[in-house]
Amino acid sequence: MVNGKILIVDRDKDSLRAMVRTLQGEFEKVIPVQSADRIRDTFRQTEVDVVLLDSNFKSSVHNGNEGLFWMREVLNHDRNISVVIVTSSDESDLPVRAIREGAFDFLRKPWEEARLLATVNAAWQLRHSKLEASSLRKDNIQLKEVINSGSEKIIRGASPTMIRVMDTVKKVAATDANVLITGENGTGKELVAKEIHRLSGRSGELMVSVDMGSVTESLIESELFGHVRGSFTDAREERVGKFEAANHSTLFLDEIGNLSLQAQSKILRVLQSRSVCRVGSNRQIKVDIRLITATNCDIMKMVKEGRFREDLLYRINTIMIEVPPLRDRVDDIPILAKHFLRNYSSRYGRGNMRISIQGLEKLTTHDWPGNVRELQHAIEKAVILSDSPVLKPSDFIFTPSPARSSHAEMTLEEMEKRFIAESLRRHNGNITATAGKLGITRQTLYNKMNSYGL
Repeated sequence: MVNGKILIVDRDKDSLRAMVRTLQGEFEKVIPVQSADRIRDTFRQTEVDVVLLDSNFKSSVHNGNEGLFWMREVLNHDRNISVVIVTSSDESDLPVRAIREGAFDFLRKPWEEARLLATVNAAWQLRHSKLEASSLRKDNIQLKEVINSGSEKIIRGASPTMIRVMDTVKKVAATDANVLITGENGTGKELVAKEIHRLSGRSGELMVSVDMGSVTESLIESELFGHVRGSFTDAREERVGKFEAANHSTLFLDEIGNLSLQAQSKILRVLQSRSVCRVGSNRQIKVDIRLITATNCDIMKMVKEGRFREDLLYRINTIMIEVPPLRDRVDDIPILAKHFLRNYSSRYGRGNMRISIQGLEKLTTHDWPGNVRELQHAIEKAVILSDSPVLKPSDFIFTPSPARSSHAEMTLEEMEKRFIAESLRRHNGNITATAGKLGITRQTLYNKMNSYGL
């Protein structure tokens, strides 16, 4: 039995009884009324999913105008209700008029039971899909302000690399170009995607996100394209896929490098046709989305090895944005650390906490293999465990990274070469700034660069 409520409005008692007899047992509640004036009372008492509406209520009038009037009343009450107009055989143009004004479908008298059941089931499924999509939008819109403000603050910084990233973000946001975001885990790829959406013309709708790494192969089609009721064993209700939910908005597919070749092929077809077909259905549904994808994989290497489709890469890679690791944007560490400190000290009621100069020095010299995410967790842990309003070096405890552990096996010259190379990268090749940071003269830096082949 379907968990749906069906309202039947028909002046003909025999027709009303026949519809009730057919639909009872198939749906949770079937409500029969003979007068259209009872529609408003019914709506006040219960939520209705489908309305079967007679086109005429006066024996002397057969133009269908009265049925259209009440259909408009129903849709004014709730645009998500599915209305099915029940017409007589002599009303040839009424079905077209009704559907143009918002009816889901029509039935002609005398109707067949199979046709009635199929129509009402389809009408209920559409109602259910609309409610699911509406609920998703409402839930997410409540988070929109938090998401937008958080993404902007976290990804903005003072380092030249992030300034370049943000310049690209601003340029690409004004277009509908597909964007591929690359970078290590924890660098903030999803936040960059949210910032692109926030600055785009689609920002009035919520960005829909899917972590492809967490979706099993057997459920990818259902998750992305949706399914109809009964299309597979556990498909007890119709479901809207993420492509459909993101219509007129932005769809963000994270960890797209985890997709199998079969799943890649299906996504490519959708991007080419700009339409989806739910699992178990033959109906094509047009979608208007802006696609942003992200991966921490070497996608070019995957293409060469035949693990990622080259034609799909061309589709998703109109613009590529590489988010640098935190170790290459040292100037941003104090900014990010203070941002997280404000958030967590407020969340945990710790007042106006701050980080000591020595504490900041420890943060800026750490390798940050977990990138921004690791820094965020380090600040949160320090806020929770510290007994002082000032966070000291001892409040930050890190697990040694493989890169840092390997220093023990390096010669002094190898360590110096690596340190100079990292410092040059952090200062975007600026000799004066690098020399000043290292505490040596420009000439000494030149000499060492020549010696090490930098």
